[in-house]
Amino acid sequence: MKAVVVREFGAPGLARIEEVALPAPGPTEVLLRVEVVPANYVDTVVLAGRYQFLPERPFIPGKGPAGTVIAVGEAATRFNVGDRILAMVETGGYAEAVCVDEEQCYALPDSLSFDAAASISLAFDTAWFALHERGRLKAGDAVLVLGATGAVGNASVQLAKAAGAKVIAAVSSPSKSGSVVAVGADHVIDLSVPDLRNGLREQVYAVTGGNGVDVVVDPLGGDIFDAAIRAVAWRGRVVIVGFAAGRIPTLSTNYLMLKNIEVSGLQISDYRKRTPDLVRKCFEDVFDLHVRGVIKEGPSQAYPLKDYARALDDLLGRRVSGRALLKPGS
Repeated sequence: MKAVVVREFGAPGLARIEEVALPAPGPTEVLLRVEVVPANYVDTVVLAGRYQFLPERPFIPGKGPAGTVIAVGEAATRFNVGDRILAMVETGGYAEAVCVDEEQCYALPDSLSFDAAASISLAFDTAWFALHERGRLKAGDAVLVLGATGAVGNASVQLAKAAGAKVIAAVSSPSKSGSVVAVGADHVIDLSVPDLRNGLREQVYAVTGGNGVDVVVDPLGGDIFDAAIRAVAWRGRVVIVGFAAGRIPTLSTNYLMLKNIEVSGLQISDYRKRTPDLVRKCFEDVFDLHVRGVIKEGPSQAYPLKDYARALDDLLGRRVSGRALLKPGS
């Protein structure tokens, strides 16, 4: 089968498409024919050798592929050949097939396409855990979603709205307001204001009656985190899910005491390893909301597997509207 193989860490494009042996599933694994796999920002960090968990080289990158089961291990009981599944693997998705432990696989509803499932992976599960597990979201809370036009941001807006929250979406330009309003944002704030430190808080206070927000979902970090922490309400919860803005921020912890604020981090991979039943509940909830039409996957752009480097480069250059999806079969 064809796969992207990483032999040395570096920029997208250093890894090459190679012909490798079709893997055989272990006792509790299934062999998945990959129909589609998302190209994620985190993949660029893995390829560069800067991710906190790096596999031994050589390896095949790629998280969250969707496809069809073509073989099952002798002790596997959850799935049969022909089942359609989403597989939350940490590596191996950039290939025509991948072996996955059945514990990390989730059955797809008939109405959920492979493209939709791959678009959901690593976005809606991250958003679900940020809001419900780390952020302890409840109906009526005011939620500030930073980077609202990104994959996790889009998912956070939709899931927060579905939970009955008042959703405030932060965008990098007023021209992007329409896209977040279309998926449920009640208010939009502009991150391009000249004085972000004060301007973000002023905008938030204007739409919350001066109270601030109860939950912040932050995939950006940097100066945006510094500004957002000042707009948090008493007993507010800030959930850090990434640093797409580049700088990892620091914080004077006495500020947390003044307003009884909580700041927590989310590493979704740990939950898959430590609390698989909770992750299964997450996907059951997300799939159910999708089937009922309450949420929908965002826009996507498809690339053949051989163009994985272009997909990642387009992703980094913000030339992709929504998710970048790789199609091994094309």
